[in-house]
Amino acid sequence: MVGQGWQKLGPHPAIAAWAAAARTAALQHLATTDETWRCGGTWFVGVDALPNGTDGSIGGIPFPWDALPLAPEPLHRAQLSIIRPGYPQPSPEETPAAFAFRRDRDAAHLDGLLPIGPEKRRMVKEPHAWILGLPLNEATASPLTVWEGSHEILRAALLKALAPHPPESWGDIDITPEYQQARREIFATCRRIELPAKPGEATLLHRLTLHGVAAWKPGNAAPPEGRMIAYLRPQMPTVHQWLTAP
Repeated sequence: MVGQGWQKLGPHPAIAAWAAAARTAALQHLATTDETWRCGGTWFVGVDALPNGTDGSIGGIPFPWDALPLAPEPLHRAQLSIIRPGYPQPSPEETPAAFAFRRDRDAAHLDGLLPIGPEKRRMVKEPHAWILGLPLNEATASPLTVWEGSHEILRAALLKALAPHPPESWGDIDITPEYQQARREIFATCRRIELPAKPGEATLLHRLTLHGVAAWKPGNAAPPEGRMIAYLRPQMPTVHQWLTAP
């Protein structure tokens, strides 16, 4: 994974068993939640939506650590990301420019950067250790997209931006211009690839990989609930470790 910034895993029966239990929990959540869908009703964000335990187990099914190249650690409740036909659509919460970026550039982003303040300046507030996507149903629509090798471009750019500051303050430094410039370089130099996956498979991303979600294309297919993927992103202790660890 280190060279390209992503790795496909499986299929494996332990991953499939967890995905089946998570899909049951996801459908139950959808039937009772009052969370508003974004992007004109085509994207369910679902942060912390799944009721897995800190050991990752859900519905009595253990998390498939043995099928993954990851050391077990405490987990947060998984995100339930669902895409429905027509994604993305314009919505009041996005400017026309933001919508165009979502449509044309997959809303490409680096996890862990949050928009802070009225001007939405980017700061590293959630330094994740890794990003794991676990498909919950069979779908060909709106796969995860990644830019191969982008993690090293982002690492270099953000380290250069933060180097003049004490490491303990790195989470409070505005890195917006450096991030935007690195993203432009990535679009110009890195290969964009789509990573569709099925239940029983998983997609592991390096924490610094630029990634997004492809638009729903004509001919794409998914069950009535839409394309469902569970995401897990445990956090690292410090931003310094987030940027300097392998």
